[in-house]
Amino acid sequence: MNDQTPPARSARPTRSGGRAARHALRAAPLTEDKRPVRPGMEGGLYQPLSQADMDRIYETALTALEEIGLVDAPESGIAAMTGAGAILGDDGRLRFPRGLVQSMQAIAAKEITLCGRDPRFDMHLAGTKVHYGTAGAAVHMVDVDGRNYRDSTVQDLHDAAKIVQTLDNLHFLQRPMVARDITDNRLLDLNTIYACCAGTTKHVGVSFTEPGFVKDALEMLHMMAGGEGAWRARPFVSNSNCFVVPPMKFATESCQVMEECIAGGMPVLLLSAGQAGATAPAPIAGAIVQAVAECLAGLVYVNSISPGYPAIFGTWPFVSDLRTGAMSGGSGEQALLTAGCAQMHRYLGLPGGAAAGIADAKLPDMQAGWEQMCSNVMAGLSGLNMVYEAAGMHASLLGFCHESLILGDDLIGQALRCVRGIEVTEETLGLATMHEVCVGGPGHYLGSDQTLGLMQTEYIYPALADRTSPKEWVENDRPDLIANAVAKKEAILSAPSQVAFPADVDQAIRERFDIRLPTV
Repeated sequence: MNDQTPPARSARPTRSGGRAARHALRAAPLTEDKRPVRPGMEGGLYQPLSQADMDRIYETALTALEEIGLVDAPESGIAAMTGAGAILGDDGRLRFPRGLVQSMQAIAAKEITLCGRDPRFDMHLAGTKVHYGTAGAAVHMVDVDGRNYRDSTVQDLHDAAKIVQTLDNLHFLQRPMVARDITDNRLLDLNTIYACCAGTTKHVGVSFTEPGFVKDALEMLHMMAGGEGAWRARPFVSNSNCFVVPPMKFATESCQVMEECIAGGMPVLLLSAGQAGATAPAPIAGAIVQAVAECLAGLVYVNSISPGYPAIFGTWPFVSDLRTGAMSGGSGEQALLTAGCAQMHRYLGLPGGAAAGIADAKLPDMQAGWEQMCSNVMAGLSGLNMVYEAAGMHASLLGFCHESLILGDDLIGQALRCVRGIEVTEETLGLATMHEVCVGGPGHYLGSDQTLGLMQTEYIYPALADRTSPKEWVENDRPDLIANAVAKKEAILSAPSQVAFPADVDQAIRERFDIRLPTV
């Protein structure tokens, strides 16, 4: 008779490849191609819309552009778009024949590489490749110790960039907060670029308050890059551009900013951010229709100026809590909206981005966890190229939290593991290993070659989340998640920067521009 008694605890140290071996294996660094999750993994398994649904959304968007159109484009934009075939009506609205829209789709960039200042962090946007990062314009910082909010500063912005540089699962930094301690808009724009780029060599996204400020910003970026030619060859900053004011109106000044950025070789994010039930239709399908229509108008705009220019299709519709009209970024409806938009990007064959990971919760608590995880997982599974606002955002985008940014790295790691999915091969089916273990073997898989070989490449382990038993948790002095995040933040921020500009470059920038961030 086979003895099926499980191995006694005392037998653990004698197992082949026991706990010490497993710990040693986990401690060994992995090359990028062996990591269980990494930037640019392909999603697309989750599809809330059928083919017929997408056809109807697209056709409705084309009809909206033909019959309703958009108003308030600047004269330069009107000239470019009417020159391409748009029709300016007596009512001041630009209308877009579907043939024009489809011809512009045909010449639009289908793949985009967003460069990092360090080429290791370049992101190739195509198909269903997924990347997670920050974004937003929070005006407050979450103080987890005092459980309150305070105004955000340029130092907070730099600290966020420095933290993102150290996090494997945050692939880019789009400015997540506004430096409230700088009231002059020109200085705000310039210091925002400086604070972000001085903190990380990953790709950076920023916005501009006025078109006249773009020229100075480009001068600064040329200095950082080592000249205009080097900048144009590898632009490591993109412009997040709210070129429309939903519903169906161009944002005149933002459009002028966009034109300046295109002239300067800066990639643009065409961002349509209607709020369902307020500035976009309340039905989820209707909100997607309007966002698609507005971004298609933006696509015509960009390609009428510079055919094939790198532009990200930024459908960012948000959700309202219809009881109050307040934004509800952490809702299930928001997760569905974002996933549906990702499907439409793929349907159109265009690189795209949308918002996920937003918490309505004011602090990094259980509510924040479920809100951030729900939309981040669905965005990744739907194959969204750029998942913006994926970590750190609270209070429906009004607050940003450094500790939540750090915890978000763990959370997004788990989301990315879901994106990766299940590989079914002869090896992963594991019949040979089952034979070895079950027929004359130890009756368990803990020390098998297969387990040891896959434990680092098949599984991802959280950096801060606690998986110990209650007994071990007590023995470890009851570690607290938030306290551990605070400690990690302090360790990151107290360490010397590894990505600061060369001293001569930094001095030249500071002599030319009024940089408010203290010299480190």
